[in-house]
Amino acid sequence: MTLHKDRASTSVSGLPMWEFVAMMASLMGMMALAIDIMLPAFDDIAGHYALSDPNDQQLIFFSYILGFGFPQLFYGPITDRFGRKGLLRLCLLAYIFFAFLCMATQSFMFLLAARFLQGVASAGIRVVVLSIVRDITQGRSMARIMSLIMTVFMAIPIFAPIIGEGIIRFSSWQWTFGVLGLFGAICLLWTELRLKETLPAEARMPLNFKTAFKSYRIVCADRVTLGYILAGGLIFSALFAFLAASEQIFTDTFGYEEGFPLLFAGIAGTLVVANYANSRLVERLGMRLISHTVLFAFTGLALVSLILMHIFGERFEIFYPLFALNFACFGMLGANFTALSLEPMGERAGTANAANGFIGTTVAAAIGYWVADQYDGTVTPFLMGFAVLGFATLLVVFVTERGRLFKAGAGKP
Repeated sequence: MTLHKDRASTSVSGLPMWEFVAMMASLMGMMALAIDIMLPAFDDIAGHYALSDPNDQQLIFFSYILGFGFPQLFYGPITDRFGRKGLLRLCLLAYIFFAFLCMATQSFMFLLAARFLQGVASAGIRVVVLSIVRDITQGRSMARIMSLIMTVFMAIPIFAPIIGEGIIRFSSWQWTFGVLGLFGAICLLWTELRLKETLPAEARMPLNFKTAFKSYRIVCADRVTLGYILAGGLIFSALFAFLAASEQIFTDTFGYEEGFPLLFAGIAGTLVVANYANSRLVERLGMRLISHTVLFAFTGLALVSLILMHIFGERFEIFYPLFALNFACFGMLGANFTALSLEPMGERAGTANAANGFIGTTVAAAIGYWVADQYDGTVTPFLMGFAVLGFATLLVVFVTERGRLFKAGAGKP
């Protein structure tokens, strides 16, 4: 079910291109919204539960990510066996339920448990969405569509903190979770009415331990797939670290408590621009040339920022523009790394997505949490983390490509 170039601008799987991109982006956006909408409410939540350690508020973020990671290993074989739409329906219903449950929590531990289970539901949504994209396209075309989806998806963090700020100004912090439930209900209705199954019965894989183990063994044995899964996990550890501590950086380090939603929106806006640029360039330049070049830029920008902070001190006018450029690099790494990892997998897209999601969330979140927990009132730990993770990702990509960076081999994207 490969998407041909002449169809790419008209329709996908029976939907107009604009609707398919908007639908997939909205489903992916449920995850971004579940993270970003309550960032302005962190202090209110910490005060409500009388948290003694200010860094404990980061657990609201990491409990969700912890639930989001490991279950993907189970969702992959399930969706490869039973198809995409049934699992999507169940996960959307669970997402809605646990969003509303978060509103009723009576203790901080209960809230973390509900967030964990909401993350479990979100994991299935992510696996299904990326599997649908792989069902209907491949190669550079897949990277282009992924970039379009990510362009819309990345617009959500621009508005999410602003929405969250508005909610806590006119209502209670609990409604930051209520909005998630309402958004989930809209997505459920939309997919029920408009989305068709994309995995035909003849392409489905048997579901048993032996088959699942074999599929994961094939995924892990493919150098390109495993290499770019690991590379994505490493680089996105830096993203998770910033998301977890962004409120502390802008409010505590730089003193911009009132302006936090707009400052965060500015950072997130760079991702939208970068993803859109990638969608326009990737079919012409290729995934490797773009992602390898940007990876060097990411590492270099982190080092330059670290050096300037050391020379001039914690100056916002230096940090913010450089960090915005640094953050923009994620927009040209995520879609390309994902497409490169999925390209060899074919009908095992669900399993490959599951492995990708597990490494890219659970492992990345664990590393990101460690970096975020080093917060000491300065941006130094984060910039050091960005630089180290950039170098580590470069090493993984170098080994994956056997030293041949920037340029694909014959017939490769």
